[in-house]
Amino acid sequence: MEGVGNALGPLFLLILLGAGLGWFRQPGGDFWPRMERLIYFLLFPAMLVSTLATADVGQVPVARLALTLLGAMTLFGLLMWGLRSRLRLAAPAFTSAFQGALRFNTYVGVAGAAALHGSAGTTVAAVAVALMVPVANVLCVASFIAAGTLGPASLGRSLAALTRNPLILACLTGIALNLSGIGLPGWSEPGIELLGRAALPLGLVAVGVALRPAALLRLDRGVWAANLVKLGLMPALVLALALLLGLDPVTRDVALLFAALPTATSAYILARQLGGDAELMAALITGQTLLAMASLPLWLRLAG
Repeated sequence: MEGVGNALGPLFLLILLGAGLGWFRQPGGDFWPRMERLIYFLLFPAMLVSTLATADVGQVPVARLALTLLGAMTLFGLLMWGLRSRLRLAAPAFTSAFQGALRFNTYVGVAGAAALHGSAGTTVAAVAVALMVPVANVLCVASFIAAGTLGPASLGRSLAALTRNPLILACLTGIALNLSGIGLPGWSEPGIELLGRAALPLGLVAVGVALRPAALLRLDRGVWAANLVKLGLMPALVLALALLLGLDPVTRDVALLFAALPTATSAYILARQLGGDAELMAALITGQTLLAMASLPLWLRLAG
């Protein structure tokens, strides 16, 4: 437990630092929205390209990792949809609960994998991102479509945005460079690697800035259902599948880490753009991020 705490503790401190900066509105103005765009469109894609283009991906059991993570994500997506009538949530609230149950905070996941297992953990985490980001985005957009919160124009914009997602494009680029044998020639490798190093600490601080403590006052069926799936049932199933499929300790830990992550802060933006319940989404993001500071170490201790 001490090893897990030492690995994850600094990450949580950076999130809390961000929460403090957000509370005191520092540095002020539109600094953080612009910083979030820089991280999302440049720094984090650079880290993914750097990792995937040069990593020995052959050492990662991709098929079993995909079966574990994508199988659990798809199963709980179907479960949430099957429980829609029992939850008795309005369409906008249901789409936010759906996002809260399935989406994951990529910054915390990659930073945690690197803290736990170094470069080997970062490589597995990059593969997990490449597998999960497209599926999570498709499932969440599909939930908006099925719930009827999208108009035709919004649907077209959503599908177009999916094809331009910088994380998906970065994963495809890194994998293509790796498989082609080109890698990152010359100065490009250290240059892109240096750029990518800034992504994780800044991303964690940005996670904290995005927290909305006032939103924690909302505790309804959507909050309870999403939190139960995301922080309880999802990691339990992924751990069981990882053990059943015989994943090695590094891959198992990273798979469990990604399953137990709090939902993504970007889900709030998607909720506002596509007709979801933005207030509920803010409550889920804030609550899950704070709860994960306790639940993540417990899950990893159980696995270890």
